[in-house]
Amino acid sequence: VQLVESGGGLVHTGESLRLSCEASGFTFSSFDMGWYRQVPGKERELVALMPSGGGRAKYGDSVKGRFTISRDNVQSTVYLQMNSLNLGDTAVYYCYARRGMVYFDKEYWGQGTQVTVSS
Repeated sequence: VQLVESGGGLVHTGESLRLSCEASGFTFSSFDMGWYRQVPGKERELVALMPSGGGRAKYGDSVKGRFTISRDNVQSTVYLQMNSLNLGDTAVYYCYARRGMVYFDKEYWGQGTQVTVSS
């Protein structure tokens, strides 16, 4: 199983960035796919999560209206479009996959990609 993130980097406040996560080794379409982020000394927090069926996505409060998650089940890739970036978005962003409804019998994490927003 692999989740390979790309697209991170250094941007200025107000700019945009798109992260990609290419998945392999599991049945992508059967998994909820999402993004979490973490800064040193803090817990990993939800950024966005899209159900396996492509239904309504869930977003963290701090990114609602600015970030958009999407998935391509043919390419086994999940994307995170990040607009109007601010200093508080600086973090390591992790791709996440899970299978299940209430109980998740499979969960996978990517290695993370750094996003740094400067003023």
